[in-house]
Amino acid sequence: MKSYRKELWVVVPEMQGVKDLTEEVRECVEASRVKEGLCLVNAMNVTSSIFINSDDWDIHKEFFKWLEDIAPHDPEKKADTKDVEEHFADVHFKRTVLGRDVTIAITKGELDLGTWEQILYFEFDGKRRKHVLVKIIGE
Repeated sequence: MKSYRKELWVVVPEMQGVKDLTEEVRECVEASRVKEGLCLVNAMNVTSSIFINSDDWDIHKEFFKWLEDIAPHDPEKKADTKDVEEHFADVHFKRTVLGRDVTIAITKGELDLGTWEQILYFEFDGKRRKHVLVKIIGE
């Protein structure tokens, strides 16, 4: 069995944003030379998520609005606490809702993605360099 590992580096210039990683992950699959297997894509920071959906900015905006309803960003609360983790409570909740990773089947050397499906990196505390792990195993 073959194994391949690569870290992708991502910078989202805004505090919250989305980056489509599909092409970068496809390049990893090609470099791995795995024809039949699995590809894990994992956000390696607790302030970001990976999931599969349509890469449509209108949908992304709705996701951010929905997540803000569930876990509002509250700067006033953050100013009142000395606990660093409490400063980031909303981003931890948002990450938990969207998830930290996805696993995609590889068939005949290609990612098994459906129509319109893209591998998306969602950032909730951007403006700095973060990394994403791509791990591929198979034959």
